[in-house]
This record gives sequence, C-alpha cells and structure tokens, in this order.
Amino acid sequence: MTYCVAVKLNAGMVFLSDSRTNAGLDQISTFRKMIVYEKPGDRFMCLLSAGNLSVSQSVREILQVEQLEDADGGEPITIWNAKSMFDAARVLGSAVRHVYERDGDSLQRAGVEFNVSMIFGGQVQGEGMRLFQVYSAGNFIEATSETPFFQIGESKYGKPVLDRVITPETPLDEAAKCVLVSMDSTLKSNLSVGLPLDMAVYEVNRLQSDKITCIDDNNPYFRMVHSTWGQKLREVFDSIEDPTWDGAHTEVPLLCSTPRSQPLKKITNAREKLI
Repeated sequence: MTYCVAVKLNAGMVFLSDSRTNAGLDQISTFRKMIVYEKPGDRFMCLLSAGNLSVSQSVREILQVEQLEDADGGEPITIWNAKSMFDAARVLGSAVRHVYERDGDSLQRAGVEFNVSMIFGGQVQGEGMRLFQVYSAGNFIEATSETPFFQIGESKYGKPVLDRVITPETPLDEAAKCVLVSMDSTLKSNLSVGLPLDMAVYEVNRLQSDKITCIDDNNPYFRMVHSTWGQKLREVFDSIEDPTWDGAHTEVPLLCSTPRSQPLKKITNAREKLI
C-alpha cells in the first residue's frame, strides 16, 4: 500500500508520496513512488504511482521510450516532445496498456491483479498546468477547479483536511503544509504507509523546480507538523462541549426529537414488531 497526493493551484502544484511497499507483515521495503521529468525552460512533469510495484516500475521504464503516432504525420509523440500535458498523458496511458499487453495474461494466470494507478501533472511550454489521474486501463481524468487534487493508494485518512483547506486560490506554501498534514494523518492511521517521503513543489510557469526534497523521521519541519497537528486537534476536541443526558441546562441539547425523526424504538419482548 502507499499514499500519494497531488494538488493543482493557481500558484503552482504540490506532489507528495510515501515510499513503503509491503507484501505481508514481514516483507516491508522502501521504493520511491515519485519521478520527475524536467527539461528546464520547456517542460516540468511529475509522476506518482501506486499499486503493483512490478507493474508501476515497468510503466515508468517504458514511459521513457514510449511513442505515439502523430496524426499529422510528424515526429512520433513522446513525453519529451509532446506539445501538451494531455498528449504526454496519452503517452503514459499507452505505456500502461503496453505493460498490460505484455504481462496481463501472465499475472492473471498467477492470480495477481493488474493493478496500477498514477497521478501525472506538470506544465509544457505554451500551455497552463494540468493534472491527471491515470487508471489501470490507461484511461485518465483531469483535475478541475472543483476538484483541484488527486489521491491514490490509501487515501481516506488524508482526505478530510484536503477537502476543508484546498481550493485553487490556496497559496503554494499553505498547500504544501496541508498535504504534509494529510500524509501525517495517513501515517498515524495506517502502518502500510511509511517514511521517507518525496515532495516536489512547482511554481506556475517556471518550467523547472528546485523545491524537491526527501523527508525522513529526522526532518525538523515534519516532526513539528506531526506534534503540532496532534496537539491542536486535541485542543479543538477538548473545546467542544460534551453531550448532556441528565436534563442539565445546555444551548445545544442532544436529547431532542422532531416529528420527522423520533428516537429508535426498543424491542422489549418477542411479540413486538419492528413496524
């Protein structure tokens, strides 16, 4: 299992991935799930992957040389010459299908699911930033202003804070903080996600990035985020009034009923009916 998240904002993009891979409780390894493709001044692209490790590694290898036929008869399209992120995502989808055609039947006979999901985003000179989520069939969807982030892998624990914080107008550094909190929440609740983390922050229209870092358990900022988030959550929880059951005065009673919503009926003997 893994957890990867990417956010597309007006100001730029943030990518974050863990590095834990496991094939059982006693087979835990570290493999990086992020790769950055960059041609300064021309294109910046970041790929995050989750799912079967052999499949995702094969896709990443083939992606380097995968080509699509140009409908206009020009040079074959690769991730290095694609004129748009959409075309680059098409090349990635083709690489996924290439691996499926090669390994899909063999995996199925071995009882192994062809399982891979990817997030692919960045910017090509001449167009705006774009962010895609790519599925096992090689098809993909694109992030919008209504849905400015994608998650793959163990996503449920880190989603609430993203839903509450992230909008296209969120500042880049604030979004970086938010995805780290999202990752910390996931690390806290799921042992199959683990350090170190890879993080890349891309500023719009720069077509390169020097904000790429690896975060381990000694990283001072992430340790601060971990301790502060836990402490502040506890403080907010303690500030919420406990429910009152004994009729004491409160402005927010829990024991109340309306004509539409009555308390659950208790069954007291075998002859009583639910309805």
